[in-house]
Amino acid sequence: MESSGMIFVFLQCYFDNDFKQLPRDCLNDRRKRREIIEYMNTVIEGCNKGRSSQKSAKEAVTCILRYHDVMRDSNSSVCLMGKFHNVLYVALKLCFDWQVKDSGTIGTLLEQIFSCEKTFERLVLGSIFGVRAPYFVSGWKSDFDDPEENLRAVVFFLDHACTANLDFESDSGSQMRMIDVPLESCGCTTPLMLSVQLGLADKVHIFLRFGALLRAGEKDRENVSVVQNIILKLSEFEHRYPFNLIAILQLILRVIPSLTPHLNGMLSYLGDIQQKSLLMKFNTLIEDGLIPLTRSGIIPPELKHLCRCEIRKSLWYNHQLPQGIQELQIPESLRRYIDIMLD
Repeated sequence: MESSGMIFVFLQCYFDNDFKQLPRDCLNDRRKRREIIEYMNTVIEGCNKGRSSQKSAKEAVTCILRYHDVMRDSNSSVCLMGKFHNVLYVALKLCFDWQVKDSGTIGTLLEQIFSCEKTFERLVLGSIFGVRAPYFVSGWKSDFDDPEENLRAVVFFLDHACTANLDFESDSGSQMRMIDVPLESCGCTTPLMLSVQLGLADKVHIFLRFGALLRAGEKDRENVSVVQNIILKLSEFEHRYPFNLIAILQLILRVIPSLTPHLNGMLSYLGDIQQKSLLMKFNTLIEDGLIPLTRSGIIPPELKHLCRCEIRKSLWYNHQLPQGIQELQIPESLRRYIDIMLD
């Protein structure tokens, strides 16, 4: 029997027998998920003789996806949730552990998770709060060993989501990228907005590189945008600003032509006294050197910066941020500039 057939036979027997006997909520426990992951890793390793481990891992993930489809179809196309859905997170971990390269398969996995949950918070929260904290936020412990591995996993799946040209439908019916899918347990805010609110400059940098939008969450339309949020945070301080907030502002200034539209947006919903107060604080940020004149709206932005914004916009529309930057026939220093690695 060929190895590919062996994987399907092994896993089909497992789902028809051992997995069938497990309690419905068994995969809520991370330890049980890890047991199943170890079992499937053993199957993959056992079928690798004389063939690619990539192919074996992809076939194991495909078998899990097929099982999820079958169980959902048996319930009038409604996911049964419990272990019948949580097995997708076993597939998620297998994809990362084996570094599966097939973006089509990974894209299907992400689409199935989103179709049932309407969020990716079980994956993303661990990279923001750490692998233990999400349990208290959403009742789910991350399958990754530490925050760094969880963040690498997020980057891994964002890369594949871009390669697969994935878009997901929001509650309002509009299309959004994986990086902008709201986190249900965090007030439906976006990963970027949450990272700004927590002052996590390293996470903000990664999410901006992947083209995260600067708008607020999908459901709460009264929330200020990411740009407005950081300006308001900085305006609370008197000349001595936290380094992480300064770093976040500098990163945001690399992806927008000017602060003027965002400042006007804030002023539009404030009274006269509040407007004067905000303008004074904004001018203080300029005087303290946090906001360059070329990004403040006082004088035009540099042509180089405007070109960067337009190039990034075009790459975003074509699902090419940030990996498409490396395909540009330009010097490496300009690639790093467009990839907001420097200013």
